[in-house]
Amino acid sequence: MYEDQTYEEILDRCLDNARDDIDKTEGGILFTAIAPACLEFAIHYTEMDGIVREGYADTCDREHLILRCKERGIIPDPATPAVLMGEFNVDIGVGQRFSLDELNYISKKYIGRGQDEEGTGVYQYQMECETVGTEGNKHFGDLIAIEYIPNLEVARLTEVLIPAEDEEETEALRDRYFSSFETAPFGGNKKDYKEKTNKLNGVGDTKVIPTWDGGGTVKLIIIDSNFNKASDTLVNEVQEAMDPLSDRGNGSGIAPVGHTVTVVTAKEIPITVSATIIYKEGFSWSRVSEAVQEAIEEYLLEMRKDWANQSFLSVRITQVEARLLKIEGIIDISDTKINGVADNLTLNSDEIPVLSETGVVVNA
Repeated sequence: MYEDQTYEEILDRCLDNARDDIDKTEGGILFTAIAPACLEFAIHYTEMDGIVREGYADTCDREHLILRCKERGIIPDPATPAVLMGEFNVDIGVGQRFSLDELNYISKKYIGRGQDEEGTGVYQYQMECETVGTEGNKHFGDLIAIEYIPNLEVARLTEVLIPAEDEEETEALRDRYFSSFETAPFGGNKKDYKEKTNKLNGVGDTKVIPTWDGGGTVKLIIIDSNFNKASDTLVNEVQEAMDPLSDRGNGSGIAPVGHTVTVVTAKEIPITVSATIIYKEGFSWSRVSEAVQEAIEEYLLEMRKDWANQSFLSVRITQVEARLLKIEGIIDISDTKINGVADNLTLNSDEIPVLSETGVVVNA
């Protein structure tokens, strides 16, 4: 707003307003007297420009956006810990601490007896990472007990049950602030269910299906914070938080009295892409295969992130080809098919696309 109010502009304006019979040249008494003041004025204009910018939610930085959000009762969602599956050859009990790489984990809940990949019986526990944030989602393998546990021979993390989340990003917080001026969440309306479910640890997004099985029934379809199918553990955690199965419809959870809530997860649909690719000279499938896989995975991830905002998703051939043509070494693409069909693949409202184990197949 005040970009034109520079030191030079202010100084020239001040000199122009002085009498013409006074020496205005640089080094003169008048120039020397007013130049420092003009510099201070320029600094104040810069500061005022910042004050204006920080006064609006659309342009302010994170610090001032948080202050603005407080006026609407909105605070940034904090970082959360990852909860993983731990397998042990002995019953370790709750409260035992282990380390893996640079992170520590603590046993929080006994799941039951199970079998590992080799069919050996193991004790399974929910293991919570003591460090919050998504770094806790990335480490698997053998655990080291921090304190001695008799007869412990097998201790490992095998899978993420409830993904961790980092602190809410600035632009996501900004979007939530502006969204608060739209339809208000109230008393179990769709927006209320969506917001409260999404705030639960590990939930990435939610579709709310009202009266899906008669009056007073609500179905919540969720995906995890990695925008994948939610684990059974996460589904059960959300179910207990929203409407415990032991006392359904009586307001024992977040859901209002009289609402019977059923929590399920979205279904994953494996996607296989096949195409005939023409390469630039010096390129071959071996050189572009990794980039192709990453491009398709990124496209499907973008779709999953937008899943809750759409009635249904459609994996489009034009989108696949457009992204692959951006890859260095690929000149042209033809005969593109999705799951063996030369047409777009439209999913149901409760389905999300994931890249299959086959991934991308290049036609001979």
